[in-house]
Amino acid sequence: MTITKAKRGTGLLTAEDLLRLYSEGVRGELVRGVFHETMSSGREHGRIAATLIHFLSSFVRPRRLGWVMGTDAGVWLERDPDTVREPDVAFFAAGNYPAEPGARGYAEAIPDLVVEIASPNDSAREVEDKARMWLSFGVRLVWVAYPDTRSVVAHPLGGEAGALGAEDTLDGGDVLP
Repeated sequence: MTITKAKRGTGLLTAEDLLRLYSEGVRGELVRGVFHETMSSGREHGRIAATLIHFLSSFVRPRRLGWVMGTDAGVWLERDPDTVREPDVAFFAAGNYPAEPGARGYAEAIPDLVVEIASPNDSAREVEDKARMWLSFGVRLVWVAYPDTRSVVAHPLGGEAGALGAEDTLDGGDVLP
């Protein structure tokens, strides 16, 4: 697969290059200008993401708390070189993300809540590393969902991670009261 022309002289891609690739059917993320192709995670992963988006949106929208977005939205985290990552689910509080109907491109605000869903091929370390990455950019709360064990590990910014099982209540704390 041929990717695209990189920024002249750097060999790195930009967020604009990534958008162009997506329009050509190539899906991926940028980490400091380096392209990382992503693949579909399967129907169970998609079902869980859709369910979470539904429940979060059903809570957020009537209360006008902000916006909930899925993976294809992408979040622009760094510039020059560009980093654009795709959380499985993201919540942006109303005061954190300006409403721009018809806006194109990637979200240019840090989400308040990110949900990552472990795929069958993901190691626990990979998923936990991704949670730490989101926290390093200032995401206030990261939920890592493990479908195989029906559990979630909640990572609050500056706090201790806590595991929840199927019988526990998942709480958004002060991020999503």
